Amino acid sequence: MNDRGTAVAGGLQEWAPSVLPPLPELTSQQEMACAFRILAGGGFGENIAGHITMRDPGGEGLWINPWGLWWEEMTAGDLCRVDHDGRVLEGRWDVTPAFHIHTELHRRRPDAAVVIHNHPYHVTVLAALGLVPEMIHQTTAMFDGDLAFVEEYTGEVANAALGADLAEAIGDKSVVILANHGIIVTAGSVPEATYKAATIDRQCRLMYDVATSGRPYTVLPDTFLGPMKRSLIERGPGYFWGGAVRQLLRRQPEVLDS
Repeated sequence: MNDRGTAVAGGLQEWAPSVLPPLPELTSQQEMACAFRILAGGGFGENIAGHITMRDPGGEGLWINPWGLWWEEMTAGDLCRVDHDGRVLEGRWDVTPAFHIHTELHRRRPDAAVVIHNHPYHVTVLAALGLVPEMIHQTTAMFDGDLAFVEEYTGEVANAALGADLAEAIGDKSVVILANHGIIVTAGSVPEATYKAATIDRQCRLMYDVATSGRPYTVLPDTFLGPMKRSLIERGPGYFWGGAVRQLLRRQPEVLDS
């Protein structure tokens, strides 16, 4: 046990699993299709809204969901590959002009291999109130230093100039609430991006419930934020992703169809 008030190192430096339960090997497109369905099952989507993009690991452009398919329907074979101007290089469907939300972040941010955008309910509540989650729970610590709020609503991001303006406002943050709109999550991999996205809406709900309880509340001491963040970000994606994918494949194995 650590001394009271003294943080452990956290993360893989503190402890690393020696083995994890097995998971089928997935292609990048299969990972993306799983991410759509996992997040849809957790209430992250809003009917026609939302997109996930991933840099093509082996070539040019970005992979993105097509216009017209719900996240719940996505399979690996439904994804489209587009260039940074939105021209379809591979795939059977059209893509939304709102892809500019993503392309400009991908251009500017080498760390943003994956970008997720949608309008999950509790995020949009805070987006209307002008709030971001405070460090009120140890799980919220995974977003310490990475949360931001874009205060100005500028309508549909339907061209590259608007996408560039938004990317400039986002800067280097990886979890950004957009006023009166929704959220953008960036990460270096599909599992990490999905884990962050699945977690943020719950933390927004927690923030709203605590803030409106009418009672005083506390936040985590700064000393513990860094170690807790390391533990969640370094250990959490594999744990979360493995369980979520195994459950999904038992229920909906067709998600991997190409």
